Amino acid sequence: MTFDPAPIAGSFAVVEPHGTKITHYFYEHLFANNPDVRGLFARHMEEQEDRLWNALGVLVANLQDTEMVIRMLRSLGARHVGYGALPEHFPAVGASLLATLKHFAGEAWTPEAEQSWTALYEVITSTMGEAMAAAAADRTEPTPGG
Repeated sequence: MTFDPAPIAGSFAVVEPHGTKITHYFYEHLFANNPDVRGLFARHMEEQEDRLWNALGVLVANLQDTEMVIRMLRSLGARHVGYGALPEHFPAVGASLLATLKHFAGEAWTPEAEQSWTALYEVITSTMGEAMAAAAADRTEPTPGG
């Protein structure tokens, strides 16, 4: 599925003034609906909220630069292996992301915006998932001479 960057950028422009209130809401939603993932995160979430907010901003600002986006997502995927994240967590994260964006976007959350964000999230999960699998395989391969 392909995504249209215009409704993504348009809806993000509406939610952007809310800043890290968005990521705070996102994590509250995620943990309330998926309490089993809470243990993957630090007790104090401010730094994580800032990181997620920055990553979303960079992602949306660079949607036209496919190579940069893919590099970013691969890097995120590889790092998330070390945090204990699993591809099985992606649906919960996606549901919370879409619910959060819808909440803050209000009338700017059109069917086109939802469809485009959903398609973008599919790209995110497939790219990060591939990187996670590669990073996990690298961790389990025996070292030479060992």
